[in-house]
Amino acid sequence: MKKLYTLLLLLITLPVLSQTIISGKVSDKKGEALPFANISLEGTYDGGSSDIDGNFSFSTEEKGEHILQISMIGYKTLKENIIIAETELSFDLKLTESINSLNAVVVTAGMFEASDEKKMVMLKPMDIVTTAGAGADIVSVMQFLPGANRVGETEGLFVRGGSANETKTVIDGMIVQNPFFSSTPDVPQRGRFNPFMFKGTAFSTGGYSAMYGQALSSVLLLNTQDKQGDNSNINLGLNMAGATASYTHKGWITGTVNYTNLSPLLNLVKTNIDFEKVPQGFGTSLTINENFDNNSSLKVYGTYTDNSSALVLPTYDEQNGTYLFENNNVNTFTNASYRRSFDDGNWIMQAGLSYSNNKDNLLIDDVNSDRNDKRTQARMVWSRLFGEEQSSSFNFGAEYHDIKLSNLYDQYQLNLDDKFTSVFAESEFYITSKLAGRLGLRTEHSSIIDEMNLAPRVSLAYKVGKYAQFSLAAGRFYQNPDKEYLYINQNLGYENADHVILNYQVKKNDRTFRTEVFYKKYNNLVSEETESFDPNPYRFPTGLTDNSGKGYAQGFDVFFRDQKSLKSGDFWLTYSYLDTERQFKNYSSQVLPSFASKHNFSAIYKQFFDAIATNVGVTFTHTSGRPIYTINEDFKDVEYTKAFQNLSLSASHVKQFGNQFVVFYATLDNVLGRNNIFGYRYSADGKERYAVKPTSNRSFFFGINWTIGQLNGRSKEADLNF
Repeated sequence: MKKLYTLLLLLITLPVLSQTIISGKVSDKKGEALPFANISLEGTYDGGSSDIDGNFSFSTEEKGEHILQISMIGYKTLKENIIIAETELSFDLKLTESINSLNAVVVTAGMFEASDEKKMVMLKPMDIVTTAGAGADIVSVMQFLPGANRVGETEGLFVRGGSANETKTVIDGMIVQNPFFSSTPDVPQRGRFNPFMFKGTAFSTGGYSAMYGQALSSVLLLNTQDKQGDNSNINLGLNMAGATASYTHKGWITGTVNYTNLSPLLNLVKTNIDFEKVPQGFGTSLTINENFDNNSSLKVYGTYTDNSSALVLPTYDEQNGTYLFENNNVNTFTNASYRRSFDDGNWIMQAGLSYSNNKDNLLIDDVNSDRNDKRTQARMVWSRLFGEEQSSSFNFGAEYHDIKLSNLYDQYQLNLDDKFTSVFAESEFYITSKLAGRLGLRTEHSSIIDEMNLAPRVSLAYKVGKYAQFSLAAGRFYQNPDKEYLYINQNLGYENADHVILNYQVKKNDRTFRTEVFYKKYNNLVSEETESFDPNPYRFPTGLTDNSGKGYAQGFDVFFRDQKSLKSGDFWLTYSYLDTERQFKNYSSQVLPSFASKHNFSAIYKQFFDAIATNVGVTFTHTSGRPIYTINEDFKDVEYTKAFQNLSLSASHVKQFGNQFVVFYATLDNVLGRNNIFGYRYSADGKERYAVKPTSNRSFFFGINWTIGQLNGRSKEADLNF
C-alpha cells in the first residue's frame, strides 16, 4: 500500500516538476509599465498577458531553445531567444514604441484634414454634409474652420489675409481650373463637387507641402474614393432646386445625370436678387474606379455641365437704373489618375492627366462678353518608402500645365497662353517616434513670366506627451499674378509669400484642442498706379503695374471639439484673430484689405437621436466688420460694416426598408432673419452707394434621396445630396 501511494504521488508531481514558470515585467524604454501586452512562446500555445503593473507569469512544459515573443499595439514586436532548462525564468522586457502607432507624432502645422483613414484628423467626410449652414458644400464647411475668413458676396476660400485666388483646389494632385460654378457679381457660387466623391479633404492654412504650388496662401487637397466594394445600386434625389439620378454597377463605374431649376425654391423663398431668367441647367458625370491584380488602380472622373441664368443688377449711377447680366456656362472637366506599387510596396508610382474647359457666354447690358479658360495638365510622382515599418518616404516628381485664357468684351479681345512646368522633391521622415520632419524643395517655370523660382519648405513635429505635440512649418510660396493684370502687362514677375506657423495640439478621449500662431510676409505683389481709388472688386485694371506691392498677415487660431461629453453629440468651437495689411492692386497705402475681418468665431453642435434615426445640427457664426472703402478713398478715416451673424439649423432622417432606404433632409438658414450686409457698391462719382446683401435674408431648403441596392462602404447619410 505504501508503495502504491508513493507511485501515485510521483505520477501527480512529475508533470509539475517538469514545468517551467516564465515570469517578468513588460515596460517601455522609460521604465513605464505596459499592461495587456501579449507574451508567448513562438510556435506553441503557451503564454499570457501582462497585468495592470506590467507583470506576467505563465508555465510551460517546453524545453530547450525557444523564442519568447512580446507584442502590443503601438509598439514593435520583441523577440528574445531563450533556453528553457530551469524551473523558473524571469525577464525584464523593454518594448520600443512603433513609429506607425496611432499616437505617433504627425506634422499638423497649417493643415486640417477630413478623412476616414488618417490619424490625428479633426474632421470626417460625414462632418461636411451634416454641418448646418454649409449646404453640404466642402468650401462652405472649411470657412467654419480656424484660419478661414468668411466672405459672403463671392465664392472661394479667403485664408489668413489672402484673397480667394490665393487658394488652389487640387484633386488627386491635379489643380482644378474652375472649382466653382461660374462667378456672378455679388452672388456666391457653390463648389462643383460632391463631398462623398472624396475619401479625404485636407485644408491647408499655410506652410503646405512642396508637392504643390501656385498658391500664396492655401491649398484644398481632395483625394477621391478608392473602390470599396462590388455592389450595384440606384440613387434618386429630388429637392427644391432640381433632381438627380445615378447608377453604380458592381462598385467600379457610376453614371449620374442631374437637372437643376431654382423655380420651386424662388417661389417659396424671398430673395434680394431680381432674376430675369431663373438659374437652370443640366449635368452628367461618369466615374470609373477599378483595382487591378498587379498592385495598381485606376480612377477616372469626367463631368459635363450646361447652366444658364440672367439677373437684373443696379447700375448705381442713376436712380432705379438697372442692367442685364446673362450667363450661359458650359464646363467640361476630366481627371484621371493611375497608381502602382513595386518591390513589395517599397516603390509607388502615381501618374495623372487632367483637362478642363470652361466657357462663359456673357451678355452684359447688351454687350457680348465671353470668358474661356482651358487647362491641360500632366503629373507624375515617384515615392520610395524606407525606415522602420516603411514609415518614412522620399517623393519626387514633375508636372506640366498648358493654360489658355481669353476674355472678350465687345470688340476687345485679350488672350494668355502659358506653358507652366514644375519639379519637386520632398522627404517625410521620423528621427524618433517622437520627432518627425519634412524637407522639400520646389522649382517652377512660367513661359509668360519667363523665369524660374525656387521654393524651400520645412516642417517639424515633436511629441510632448502621450496625446500632445508641437508642430512647426515654414517655407516660401510663389504664384503668378491675377490674369487680369497679366492680360495688360506680361513683364510682371512672380508674387511670393513667406510662412511661419507654430502649432500645438492635444487629441484625447474624442476631444481635440488645437491652437496655432502664424506670420506671413507678402513680397512682390502686383501694384497698380491710378489717379484715384475705385473699390469695385469687378473693375478691370487700367493703370501702370509693377511688382512693388507688399504686406503681412499675423495672428492666432483656436479650435476645440468634444465628441465625448454628450452621448451621440458633437460640439465644435473655433476662433481666429487676424492682423493683416497690404499695399497691392490699386491700394495706394498698406491697409486692411476690404475682404478681411479681424475676428471670426463659429459654434457648431450636432446631435444624433438613435431612437428616431435623426440627426439635428445647429451652427452659429460671427464675423467682425470689414472695412468700407469709398471712391477716392484716402484710407485715413475708415468705416466698417456691422458684424455678420448667422444662426442655421439642419435635420436629416433615415428610413430603411430592406435593401432600400430613404433620406429626408431640411435646412433653415439665418433663423433670426438678421439683416447682414457684406459691403457697398458706389456710383461713379461716389455720391450714391448700395448695400451688398445675402442672396436671401432667410431661406429654407428640403429634399429626399432614395437608394435601392447595397452601398459600397458608405453610410446612408452619404446620399444626403444637398
